[in-house]
Amino acid sequence: MTIEMIDQMLPFDPQTTENRFLPFALTDVLSEYAGVHHQEFLHFWQLPDTMILGMKDTRVPYFTEGISALTTAGFQPIIRNSGGLGVINDAGVLNVSWIFPKTLAATTDAAYQRMVDLMREAFPEKEIAAYEIPNSYCPGTFDLSMDGKKIAGTAQRRIKAGIAVMMYLSVNGDQHYRGEVVRTFYQRSLKEQFGTNGYPAVEPTSMTTLQDVLQRSFSVSEAASRLQEALMRLTKSSLSPVTASEWVEKNDQAALLEARMTNMYQRNQPIKESSQ
Repeated sequence: MTIEMIDQMLPFDPQTTENRFLPFALTDVLSEYAGVHHQEFLHFWQLPDTMILGMKDTRVPYFTEGISALTTAGFQPIIRNSGGLGVINDAGVLNVSWIFPKTLAATTDAAYQRMVDLMREAFPEKEIAAYEIPNSYCPGTFDLSMDGKKIAGTAQRRIKAGIAVMMYLSVNGDQHYRGEVVRTFYQRSLKEQFGTNGYPAVEPTSMTTLQDVLQRSFSVSEAASRLQEALMRLTKSSLSPVTASEWVEKNDQAALLEARMTNMYQRNQPIKESSQ
């Protein structure tokens, strides 16, 4: 079996907000395709200095003040096409989506476990635990941690017969600062309600990076290579690299991608309105 691999890691040209929408729209297209055609995908992507907000984040009482705090800190806010809470992206964070048909994971937990197994195969130097780190940003049952500190968060999106298990992995960089940016967003947007109603009281020291916890230099490209090799070992499959544009054209998915991009434009109207 061949798994198709799409690489949208930096540097590419995500300077416009529209380009920052592309990984989210593409994930939906790939997920739907995976279910119909029984195809697996490995999708790597990055965004520069971006705060990716979940739909729940748009319901904070002081949304405009939270957005202002993000832009002051130099982060472009965007709203993703799934629920949950916000995460930071920059050049030291790698996003990984493992996309496959539902037939390969009967339950939500089984789908998450595939990503846990992949991470453990890729980074065997330390035990990787899967449990919620409540004072991290975007906490969840399948937070991944080393030595009690979160290095990665996971989410899942199901579209028709396809599943995307998505992960952000903090590879290197200033994780404490990332945590401070998210903490400030919630402090400004919730005020006296900070840490309540399902919004995390973010504590930056609850999180770390691969580089810091393994105490050695770690590049994003090395992390991606480790994950590729681990996936081939686990699935006994080969990887076939393809660019996003090539894949969309080859499989006649341009119209669906455009529709998903339109959905992202519409979803991000609250940010546009908050800046007016």
